[in-house]
Amino acid sequence: MNKPYLIAEIGQAHEGSLGILHSYIDAVAATGVQAIKFQMHIAEAESSIHEPFRVKFSYEDATRFEYWERMGFTQEQWKGIKTHCDEAGLDFICSPFSNLAVDWLEDIGVKYYKIGSGEVNNWLLLDKIAQTGKPLILSSGMSSYAELDKTIAFLNERNVSFSILQCTTSYPTQPEQYGLNVIKELKERYGVTVGFSDHSSKTSTNIAAVALGAEILEFHVVFDKRMFGPDTKSSLTIDEVSDMVVSVNEIYAALQHPIDKNHNEQFLTLKSIFEKSLAVNKDLPKGHLLTFDDLEAKKPKGYGIDAQKFQELIGKPLKKDLKQWDFLNEADLA
Repeated sequence: MNKPYLIAEIGQAHEGSLGILHSYIDAVAATGVQAIKFQMHIAEAESSIHEPFRVKFSYEDATRFEYWERMGFTQEQWKGIKTHCDEAGLDFICSPFSNLAVDWLEDIGVKYYKIGSGEVNNWLLLDKIAQTGKPLILSSGMSSYAELDKTIAFLNERNVSFSILQCTTSYPTQPEQYGLNVIKELKERYGVTVGFSDHSSKTSTNIAAVALGAEILEFHVVFDKRMFGPDTKSSLTIDEVSDMVVSVNEIYAALQHPIDKNHNEQFLTLKSIFEKSLAVNKDLPKGHLLTFDDLEAKKPKGYGIDAQKFQELIGKPLKKDLKQWDFLNEADLA
């Protein structure tokens, strides 16, 4: 298992503000994640005035097309975003939603592509990306295995290097919808790097995913969950991300050091301290036949018969008088 690759997604959290977007780059860089992800929306290329809102959340956009227009940036502005990410030490990742966006990203110099759940069956876009020779990360949120099989065959035919994320397209995702079991299924089915794309707004979900083998984590981030935006309720705050990075790295370290329960030599000294010896819990005369109710176990080990052997002593006579709390040894038995 590779060290988890952590991707903080900004999505639409910038609300169309270039300044807010750049503020996210600086904040995310301080959390310890490796990558920051954006969505490149070029309204004219990906949408039309006929696209409906899935949920009408906007106070200022009459149509979804107008929302995408407001969320977009110029090609030159995107170059500045990429430069800022480079300077901050973050991998710049972006999800294109049109072939034109791929052209822009190639000009900017993206290392690899992220494919959102809604684009898994957009083979026109996938073929465009395949022509770049760049690897991609595929979210499986709305896809059945039958659909994934076809898309992955399409990618394999074009020799595209890819990884897959288990993802549930529900905002915020409820525990019954996480599908953590799918992480293992995807690994076994496709034999590629598998990760988890989270919309639960909880760090615990991502930590669990790593424990179950996820090698990539993607999660939305927001400055404050009370902010306006379609993804805020499904996001982690910057502070939560910082805490999660520590936890995820600890879990990874644990997985890299499996414990062999057949060997416990390292605990021999501790066992001699914590394990116990048999003793008697009352004054007992010579010749007394020991009963269960006569016995106690006291620390440390080695001063009397091991506590686990108590059954062997029941009914045996004492060779001499014993005082309350005396350790019980073989020499005390007739």
